[in-house]
Amino acid sequence: MRMSRFYVFKKLRVQIALHYIVASVLTLLFIGIILYFSIASIVQKEATTNTENAVEQSGMYIDLYIDRLKALSRLLAENPQLVDYFSSTDRQQADKEKILSIIDTSIATDPFIESIVMVSKDGQIISNESGLSMSMSSNMMKEAWYVSAIDNGDVPVLTSARMQDFSMDKDNWVISLSREIKNEQGRNIGVLLIDVQYKVIEDYLENLDLGHTGFSFILNANHEVVYHEDPAYFQNEIKQQELYEIALDPAAYDQVGRTFTHLYSLRNADWIFAGVSSQDELTAIKNKLFNIFVLFGFGFLVIATVSVVLFTGRITTPFRKLERAMQDIEKGLTEIKVDSRGCYEAQSLSRHFNGMMMEIRKLMQEITDKEKDLRRLEISTLHSQINPHFLYNTLDTIVWMAEFNDSEKVIEMTKALAQFFRLSLSGGNELTTVENELDHVRQYLFIQKERYGDGLVYTIDCDPSLLKVQMPKIILQPIVENALYHGIRGLDRQGVIEVGAETDGEYVIFTVRDNGDGFDKDALLQNRANHSTKLGGVGIKNVDERIQLYYGPEYGVNIHSDHNGTTVRIVISKTLD
Repeated sequence: MRMSRFYVFKKLRVQIALHYIVASVLTLLFIGIILYFSIASIVQKEATTNTENAVEQSGMYIDLYIDRLKALSRLLAENPQLVDYFSSTDRQQADKEKILSIIDTSIATDPFIESIVMVSKDGQIISNESGLSMSMSSNMMKEAWYVSAIDNGDVPVLTSARMQDFSMDKDNWVISLSREIKNEQGRNIGVLLIDVQYKVIEDYLENLDLGHTGFSFILNANHEVVYHEDPAYFQNEIKQQELYEIALDPAAYDQVGRTFTHLYSLRNADWIFAGVSSQDELTAIKNKLFNIFVLFGFGFLVIATVSVVLFTGRITTPFRKLERAMQDIEKGLTEIKVDSRGCYEAQSLSRHFNGMMMEIRKLMQEITDKEKDLRRLEISTLHSQINPHFLYNTLDTIVWMAEFNDSEKVIEMTKALAQFFRLSLSGGNELTTVENELDHVRQYLFIQKERYGDGLVYTIDCDPSLLKVQMPKIILQPIVENALYHGIRGLDRQGVIEVGAETDGEYVIFTVRDNGDGFDKDALLQNRANHSTKLGGVGIKNVDERIQLYYGPEYGVNIHSDHNGTTVRIVISKTLD
């Protein structure tokens, strides 16, 4: 009994197999560890380099904008007309009007400038805004804020609009830049204040990709928070301390949190800009590498074991048949016929191979289904991107009508806005009808008509046979919005938008025309490649991809533009799979 127990292990084939398997495991483990850490190190370096470049670029953009503001403040503070006006005791209204004209021209060059305020040493104010809540006196050097503005120099400071108490409403925040106004003898005669909307920082950092849980922030020289997307960091001292501790380390990779931090010191301000990347891509690649190594290791061990059995068992013929059958896998995921006359090992391997083919087909189908679900999720996300500026402007128009007791217009605008959002949401459904899609555009243009008045004329025509045709929702409204904002807005003549729907056999053709000045087609193509052309919050490329996702590559968006206007054609099918 004892002899039979050890008899199996004394067989040459078993000894060779055990030795071969142990050697293979050690070799695979050694190579796998080296490859894993080598590739992970390369990917990590690439990820950190991308983060550094992204943070450096965003910081540089902010730096360049502040530099431009400083240049503007210098030009204004050294303007001869302003210096003469503040130096003179006999100030003429005509001179003040000229300075106001210069202020208006300066504001027109930058949409983010909230206000420009010029205060003389004796308390005279020149500004584009009225009703500023500033403490004034005949000797402004007694006013703390005036002296503070001089001390700050041209260093940007985060404050609240119009010198009010600091609130947590980001819409009222401004970045203030001050500069002392001096006469020819170098003596103080006033202070220049330029208030820029806090939104300018958010716009510059909007496209900064730092991963799923990554974030960015800005601290000044006093370790005070200048920017963070979460307003809680402006009040919570514990959170502020966390940001300060992050900024202490100039470049650090957190192995536990798997985050990488990069700092950028602005040259034109006493600010430190920090980007904290969550390194999501690195984590995903490491996990994928580990799974690949495990899978290949397992496959290698199976092949090694089979080769030993083939060699030592002297059953080459069945395995040669199996090998030829496995080579045919390049023609497709087909199962291998199990030879009942073959040895047990060959039959077992064939059955396992067939099981693997079934599992691969199953996994491939699951991956395909997940990809479709992912695309549908992306489309649902696009649907939820309702332009807040449109909502704010519409509500502001309603308030304005209410103030003038125009109750009928208020009711019409409110009903149109409610209908607009009802059609936008449509109960969470991804599809709508041509009739509802055109009604969605109609409500939008009706609302805009109330804002633009006689400056906007529109028509909507549709082939009655198309009204009940199913289609993806929110396809036309972004194009119409683009025609309004980028086509006819700003024209010195009446703007016209024409929306039409017609059929050509199996196709439905939507047309959106405007009588604007057109645009450069090459510039548009370049913007589309950079994903920078936006249509009401949804890019042209995304609208085109949505159509092709539903109908196929032969459908989509076509644009023609010249000096007589722009025409956008959207082609879809009457049938939706």
